[in-house]
Parts: sequence; structure tokens; C-alpha cells
Amino acid sequence: MAPPEESEAAGPSAAEDLRVELALALLLRAGVLVAAGLVLAGGVLYLAREGGNHPDYGRFSSEPGNLRHPLGVFTAALALQPLGLIQLGVLVLLATPVVRVAFSLLAFLREKDRTYVGMTAVVLVVLLLSLLGVLP
Repeated sequence: MAPPEESEAAGPSAAEDLRVELALALLLRAGVLVAAGLVLAGGVLYLAREGGNHPDYGRFSSEPGNLRHPLGVFTAALALQPLGLIQLGVLVLLATPVVRVAFSLLAFLREKDRTYVGMTAVVLVVLLLSLLGVLP
């Protein structure tokens, strides 16, 4: 007697699961490597341009105002400003798990797995609201 074949209604195949897992791993690895590269490039540029300056530890000064919003960060990074590159690296690092959750949501939608679609959607909404400052 031959083993029963897995139907589409029964769920995704092991090969499809493996493809999704490999894509998620690649996504995370790429996000971390891009973020590290941006921070490293920004750090090297910062040291090359500002390395000889002595900081005034008696006075606190926060980041420039243009680096407090994503658009300013992108603009500064495109201009190859060291702090802009470092901030962009941090933004990429923060965005990596959010993109991973969004990718997982799409994979669960494709598999028609309503339970995991619901749970992943809730996680994605909580992450986005937290990043936007709506949730503490």
C-alpha cells in the first residue's frame, strides 16, 4: 500500500517550509550585515574626520536635529555624513525584525494558515505601534 500523498489542503510541503526558513535566515543575515556595514563605514568616516577633536565631557549635546527623523537620517547618509550613516545602520537594524515578521505574515497568508496569520498580524501591529511611539 502506497503512502498517502500530501494534498494542498493538508498544508505546505516540507520543501516549501524549508524555502521559507532559508529566505527568513537570509533576510535576517542580510539586514544585520547591511546595518553593520553602515555603522562601520560611518564610524570610520567619523574617526577620519573627527578623531583628532577632544570631546567636552562637561557639556551634553544630543544628536543634531536633522538626525531625529528618518528622512533627515536618509538625507545625511546620502551626503556621506558619518553620523547619518551610523543612524541609518541603527534604523536598518531596527527594521530587520519588523521586515522578518512582515515576510512571515506573507508566508502564512500564502499557506492559508489563519491561526498564524492572526498571531503574526498582531505581533506586526504591536511592533509598528511601538516603533511609532504609540505603545510604551
